[in-house]
Amino acid sequence: MDRNYDYDLLVIGSGPGGYVAAIRASQLGLKTAVIEKDKPGGVCLNIGCIPSKALIHQAGIYSDRKSLMDMGIKIDESGFDYSTVFKKSRKAADMLGRGVQFLLKKNNVELIMGNGTIMSANRVKVGNDKEYTAKYIMVATGSSPREIPGFTIDEDKVLSSTGALMLDKLPKDILILGAGAIGMEFAYVLNAFGVEVHVVEMMDSILPLEDKEMSDVVNKAFKKQGVKLYTGTKALSMAEQGNERILVTMEDAKGKQFTQEVEKVLVAVGRAPNTRGIGLENVGIETDRGFVPVGDYYKTKTPNIFAIGDIVNSPLLAHVASKEGEIAVEHMAGLNPEPKVDSSAIPSAVYCEPQIASFGLTEEKAKETGVDYKAATFPYRGVGKAVAIENADGMVKIVYDPSTNEILGGHIVGAEATELIHELLLAKTAELLPVDIVSMIHAHPTLSEGVLEAARTVEGNAIHF
Repeated sequence: MDRNYDYDLLVIGSGPGGYVAAIRASQLGLKTAVIEKDKPGGVCLNIGCIPSKALIHQAGIYSDRKSLMDMGIKIDESGFDYSTVFKKSRKAADMLGRGVQFLLKKNNVELIMGNGTIMSANRVKVGNDKEYTAKYIMVATGSSPREIPGFTIDEDKVLSSTGALMLDKLPKDILILGAGAIGMEFAYVLNAFGVEVHVVEMMDSILPLEDKEMSDVVNKAFKKQGVKLYTGTKALSMAEQGNERILVTMEDAKGKQFTQEVEKVLVAVGRAPNTRGIGLENVGIETDRGFVPVGDYYKTKTPNIFAIGDIVNSPLLAHVASKEGEIAVEHMAGLNPEPKVDSSAIPSAVYCEPQIASFGLTEEKAKETGVDYKAATFPYRGVGKAVAIENADGMVKIVYDPSTNEILGGHIVGAEATELIHELLLAKTAELLPVDIVSMIHAHPTLSEGVLEAARTVEGNAIHF
């Protein structure tokens, strides 16, 4: 440790980027502290990834009651109380929040509670009076729900993802603005519990960042589940009605306006970086559209100050923030990590039903950028286990270079897609080819045989379809 400073590293923010970076730094011998103004674990553990997945799990259990009814079992649903579902999600979040505190303590990382503000290149003020110095400062302050004009979030009538997670009573109906991962996951949960759900998306398809063929499968499934989807549609305005309802005016791609009355609106149009009020201006760091510009190893223009996670212009995903934090602190410790996360190897995961997961090039992106490619797909209905468990809607797709068979992208929609994607991703990162996947024995019956058969399709020799 440099004796001129209180710490080797001060991390502002204890979300998946901050706390992982802090623990890894301590493992590498850096005296480290984390400054947190709210709850350890950040948005992800407290009001994001973890409680939302708890709700999704409960929604799946509730939906499965229909399978029991198909067996002739009679179920009395009159005692259902959504508040118990809400409490389970909070229990999961609280448990993991305490777990983060335990991990920080176990790894000798000091947790400093308060609002951190950068005062100079090596000095951070916490609250109104305490100051700490460090050789390095890492900013990992995350993001907040983005608002759109005309739909001011009040967490009563107009909700953010935070407000939606904190509902302990279900509305009769809801209109969700945005059909990205957050919007579609909430649409699944609320629809599963009997809420009438309307989803509005400005782009031509739901989940617009995903491969179109994959998102089409989700689109079809959601319509079958009763969710009303409006793509190529803008939400123009809202007006509160005298009956405690909201009238939303929308406009479709042809310019035709129409309205929908609902009890609540959920704004799920993305997230904005938390870069205001943290002292960046005190060290001459200017933002670009709210994001902090960084170079290799996530260094800002002030070399000893690093920025990671949702405040830099990379995918706003918890696992990306964690990896960026690891790269930065390994560089601080004198190791030689890759200078940045490989954007072509970042997995995306959406936990609605059916699930969708991906990495790398979509067919649309390959066409747009002029990349020479081919795509091999294999349907879930050709996978024995998918049929056996009555989850045969879905497919595995491999986008590849036809001259070398190198994997350029992987896409899966269907049961357990978010788990299955990693076999394809491992193959890509290890520079393996589809033939190497084919050469490995896959247990039967498993859903992963869909990955095997997609790899066989690249080679032109699929067996089960």
